[in-house]
Amino acid sequence: MTDIAQGAAAPKPEEKEADHHPYTKPKDAATLILIDRSGAVPKVLVGKRHDKVVFMPGKFVFPGGRVDKSDHRVPVAAPMPSELEANLLKGSPKTSASRAKSLAIAAIREACEETGLCLGRKVEGKLPSLEGPWAPFTEAGLLPDPSGLFLIARAITPPGRIKRFDTRFFTADASAIAHRVDGVVHADAELVELVWVELGSKPLADLHAMTKNVLGELERRLAAGPLRHDAEVPFFHFYGGRMHKDVLGDAS
Repeated sequence: MTDIAQGAAAPKPEEKEADHHPYTKPKDAATLILIDRSGAVPKVLVGKRHDKVVFMPGKFVFPGGRVDKSDHRVPVAAPMPSELEANLLKGSPKTSASRAKSLAIAAIREACEETGLCLGRKVEGKLPSLEGPWAPFTEAGLLPDPSGLFLIARAITPPGRIKRFDTRFFTADASAIAHRVDGVVHADAELVELVWVELGSKPLADLHAMTKNVLGELERRLAAGPLRHDAEVPFFHFYGGRMHKDVLGDAS
């Protein structure tokens, strides 16, 4: 879950881990924020975590998690836009083209695994047989489709934390959902409930601080009109003992 990656905001006193914790290299992760713009006010999809999980019990989060080693090898229905790839290649630590694909694919995989909502597209000809978390795509005759993803922000968990993530926050329109898997969200699952909530509504006020920062960026992008790949992408990271917000590719 990338809700653990959303630790890029300064920790509250009660959450702060030992300052002397050895340096941990951030692991690549991806989060997907699905938007429903069919109504007057855009809605985003959040999932409620089980009350008995260790991290953020009972909190609303967005689907996401770590990149898997095999993500870059997964065949896709359409390549991601070159502008999205260019955004993913910006910043430091540097990102390779194969890693950029892995990040986009990880966002789609995690969303399907955790919510049962799969972003894909039917393609002509015989499809490769995908297994594991990709089995729902094979069963539905789909390949994952990253062509509708937009990068909203990048955030790196500050040093001194036991777990650190270099998270890319993607968004996609709900119309990109091509398949729904029943039974993924239930009372004993990691996510016990899915809710489409209007931007600015109460469930979103209880999100992690960094997630709210990213949502603020998304709201500003939506207010400016249709999402564009050439919009500035914020990069939240720590140096000099505090969190900085730069434009990805400028000061990074």
